[in-house]
Amino acid sequence: MPFEWEEKISIKKLTEELTLNFSNLGSYFGNKRPYVENTLASNFTFGASSSSARETNYPQTLKTPLSTGNPQRSGYKSWTPQMGYSASSSSVISAHSPSVIVAVVEGRGLARGEIGMASIDLKNPQIILSQFADNTTYAKVITKLKILSPLEIIMSNTACAVGNSTKLFTLITENFKNVNFTTIQRKYFNETKGLEYIEQLCIAEFSTVLMEVQSKYYCLAAVAALLKYVEFIQNSVYAPKSLKVCFQGSEQTAMIDSSSAQNLELLINNQDCRNNHTLFGVLNYTKTPGGSRRLRSNILEPLVDIETINMRLDCVEELLQDEELFFGLQSVISRFLDTEQLLSVLVQIPKQDTVNAAESKITNLIYLKHTLELVDPLKIAMKNCNAPLLRAYYGSLEDKRFGIILEKIKTVINDDARYMKGCLNMRTQKCYAVRSNINEFLDIARRTYTEIVDDIAGMISQLGEKYSLPLRTSFSSARGFFIQMTTDCIALPSDQLPSEFIKISKVKNSYSFTSADLIKMNERCQESLREIYHMTYMIVCKLLSEIYEHIHCLYKLSDTVSMLDMLLSFAHACTLSDYVRPEFTDTLAIKQGWHPILEKITAEKPVANNTYITEGSNFLIITGPNMSGKSTYLKQIALCQIMAQIGSYVPAEYSSFSTDDDIETNSSTFMKEMKEIAYILHNANDKSLILIDELGRGTNTEEGIGICYAVCEYLLSLKAFTLFATHFLELCYIDTLYPNVENMHFEVQHVQNTSRNKEAVLYTYKLSKGLTEEKNYGLKAAEVSSLPPSIVLDAKEITTQITRQILQNQRSTPEMERQRAVYHLATRLVQTARNSQLDPDSLRTYLSNLKKKYKEDFPRTEQVPGKTEE
Repeated sequence: MPFEWEEKISIKKLTEELTLNFSNLGSYFGNKRPYVENTLASNFTFGASSSSARETNYPQTLKTPLSTGNPQRSGYKSWTPQMGYSASSSSVISAHSPSVIVAVVEGRGLARGEIGMASIDLKNPQIILSQFADNTTYAKVITKLKILSPLEIIMSNTACAVGNSTKLFTLITENFKNVNFTTIQRKYFNETKGLEYIEQLCIAEFSTVLMEVQSKYYCLAAVAALLKYVEFIQNSVYAPKSLKVCFQGSEQTAMIDSSSAQNLELLINNQDCRNNHTLFGVLNYTKTPGGSRRLRSNILEPLVDIETINMRLDCVEELLQDEELFFGLQSVISRFLDTEQLLSVLVQIPKQDTVNAAESKITNLIYLKHTLELVDPLKIAMKNCNAPLLRAYYGSLEDKRFGIILEKIKTVINDDARYMKGCLNMRTQKCYAVRSNINEFLDIARRTYTEIVDDIAGMISQLGEKYSLPLRTSFSSARGFFIQMTTDCIALPSDQLPSEFIKISKVKNSYSFTSADLIKMNERCQESLREIYHMTYMIVCKLLSEIYEHIHCLYKLSDTVSMLDMLLSFAHACTLSDYVRPEFTDTLAIKQGWHPILEKITAEKPVANNTYITEGSNFLIITGPNMSGKSTYLKQIALCQIMAQIGSYVPAEYSSFSTDDDIETNSSTFMKEMKEIAYILHNANDKSLILIDELGRGTNTEEGIGICYAVCEYLLSLKAFTLFATHFLELCYIDTLYPNVENMHFEVQHVQNTSRNKEAVLYTYKLSKGLTEEKNYGLKAAEVSSLPPSIVLDAKEITTQITRQILQNQRSTPEMERQRAVYHLATRLVQTARNSQLDPDSLRTYLSNLKKKYKEDFPRTEQVPGKTEE
């Protein structure tokens, strides 16, 4: 079950709590002092709220005590999350609700374009640091922020000054209009302080990160501001040596820009954001919030390391072959709560002792006990696994610290104290969590509470007898104990309840109400609860101080559970469709592949098509009429590529992929598509997968062809795999100049419509070699419309003249044909030498077929270069 924040904290409350209280920190974790300073600077002031933020094109802004107090930069923030959580029902929305705070800083002067980023998820005690060089479009920054999906973005006040804001700030605010922005004084972006924080907070298992970031001054500056701000809004600090700190360079994963993620519908359906017809929806059968979050991040940032991908695929293969392992793991994993968020709250130290803080810590300890009790069942389920990655995760569960923590908890906490659904059930669990005879006063307080609860039940029973009404006791966290009654089988006199009952509400045939005596008893009950929670809290704090040194093993457990959950989800998806395991070479080859999202939408299985892209034929031009399947095919290739790179099986009969550094698409209106094409040209490299859908359709034909031709020639200078769908058939003749260009088209059939005595087009959605023969399908559409025949006739004549002129300049020569045939043969031979695993006889047959194909491509060739028959 995911957890949600217990309360929302107001700006007024934050102001009142600026006086820090460290009186009980010593009892929490021994005498370890947190990294935080004891006082805040005396010049911290809040700015006034203003509704004009949007009107002046500035984002919503909170003037925090870390801000400069510039009166021109005022705004508001909707809410600030507070430490602690309560159990709620599992859902993708709650698992992915924004909870990440990001600090962004850019170098100045000669270092402009060097970006430092630091982020922390308030549901997960992990700091992620990044530093990278970006160009003037700041595409990497925008993409990384889209992936993080932040609740709030922190930047320096010098970058956000009114009338003098930086380009980076302007672009971020344009792309994240619904995200809260906060300005912080530049002095808090301090790299020295950032390194100190990491040294003090990073747990030993991840301390090697210090070597990676010592010279990364900008990400260190960002983390300094981030931690100072989080300390303030959370009104708590992270305990020493309690956080997982990671440095992530941009080279570890493929980069999918935010526009491509939207075009491909990776997370959000473009037609209806509420439905799950997305790649995430296709693959998401996770049982835990952590697994769901991991799947989301992997889809947005696929792996590029083939060894890691294959290790995941080995796991999926074993899960598919071993039903006992699959169902055993799924059963245990589904019982885990949000381990990451549990750990996040456990490592925080509240600055003030409040009832909410006490109740939260008691709840967390019960959740921790519940989580640790699942370690042994998880080990039992995995004991016979064989895949190296599964064995590694099994080994991580052998950590003795799990048993040490659980034994210490059981000396204080009752064996039957556990997580339960329902607020009253959890209240009871918290009240009686601590064993009897540990604290005499606690035992007395609990007996008092029990008597009050019994008195409430007795009083309601007596009221039912008194008025001859079927009354029952109910409970909610907001109202406490109250009375409910259903009027199915009774008739109320004059449809009225006795005057003794107050605060009456009715929903259909159900009444809810209370009485003055019940309100007083609820107050006594709450007072008794406060005493119980206070005394339990003191015992829990002492217990936490004893187990804290062992608690870091939960990072291993969190990683294990989320990864297993995602791999189980991949295996589950495979059982619902005929997916196959992908292979990885330097070729993109898909035999009879289909669109995974379309399969979920349509009643029938989508039409399957082949794909073959290699170094020698790395540029595919795809033509065909509107609605013939071009756009769907392009998206299908990208989705299959992403599925393969995250470790999932793919929808095909056979598939082979090369890992890509970037996946880039283009599909939008003219001005926007110019920006997208500019991004592609700036960022494309030899390992990119580029998908371009009808570039230039937003302008006139001459300009459109010119732009497309220039873009094609630029991309042809790279080794990137490019698929270029177009209606400009003139582009198809570029293959006479570039032998690595292949023409493909979607077939259509013409059938006679007897009822209207006209010809109709039947879409087959089948991809074939060559350019489309439907050269004037725009004119054919005009013919069946209500346009006057004379206009259609004139259009045909003009089109014929233009096409004749273009073709005169595009004719290939015998020498061009010979060079093309030689080029294709050479690339096939290189590819065979590099990747072939054929036995000698099969290799001889393959090479013989290559020679035959070469002669077919260019019959006048006298001799094949090289010896190919042996």
